[in-house]
Amino acid sequence: MKILSWNVNGIRAVAKKGFADFLKNQKADIVGVQEIKISNGHREKEIFDFPNYTEYWNSAERPGYAGTMILITENPQLEKRFNKHTTGIGMREFDVEGRSQTLEFDKFYLVNNYFPNAQDGLVRMEYKHRFNTAFLEYIEKLDKKKPVIFMGDLNVAHEEIDLARPKDNRLSPGFSDEERADMSMFVNAGFSDTFRTLYPDKIQYSWWSYRSIGARAKNVGWRIDYVMVSKRIMKQVKNAFILDSVLGSDHCPVGIEIDI
Repeated sequence: MKILSWNVNGIRAVAKKGFADFLKNQKADIVGVQEIKISNGHREKEIFDFPNYTEYWNSAERPGYAGTMILITENPQLEKRFNKHTTGIGMREFDVEGRSQTLEFDKFYLVNNYFPNAQDGLVRMEYKHRFNTAFLEYIEKLDKKKPVIFMGDLNVAHEEIDLARPKDNRLSPGFSDEERADMSMFVNAGFSDTFRTLYPDKIQYSWWSYRSIGARAKNVGWRIDYVMVSKRIMKQVKNAFILDSVLGSDHCPVGIEIDI
């Protein structure tokens, strides 16, 4: 099974930049999308074409903000394994931002998630920490029933290897001590960072700031997008990858291939 995750920074924008061709070329079974930035009302008035995929949307109540989407390939074998789609983690203060979606399959759960940004000055760090804590509680409950795969923009570079300039960003949002500790919290709770587990020394990034001129061309980036899995199924992950040549957003897609 091939699973992809991509923060597209606006579904309208990426749809105009070849998103349908990307789907066709990648032939992924499941695609989790973050930051769709479109309300239900506006989406219903527009036409999005994702051939051979079934769409599941979770828009934020605030127009043009956050939100997630999952695409599942129209494959009869996969459809037989699929049980249901749900949104949110059961806490309204987070769920109104459309941050979380869960797919239940016969042998696992898959959670697509857009984690909060701590923002400049870490002004939203308290909110982010509360979200991280609530999200961990949510996936731990799922994990007691079936293994969990969760993916998305976690908005944190975990270790110094995960960003180009760690010393310059010591207190920056996305590399603060608090955020890195929360990332360790997920790992210590029994969830594996698939890319770093398979490639402990590989330097590759998934996000480049628009604020810094030429950041992507110079590869001054951060790895803040992840696919995480319950440790007991990590051995079933055959590959983890970052598609850093794919354009269309300030993020690039990440993904795994897993036997499950």
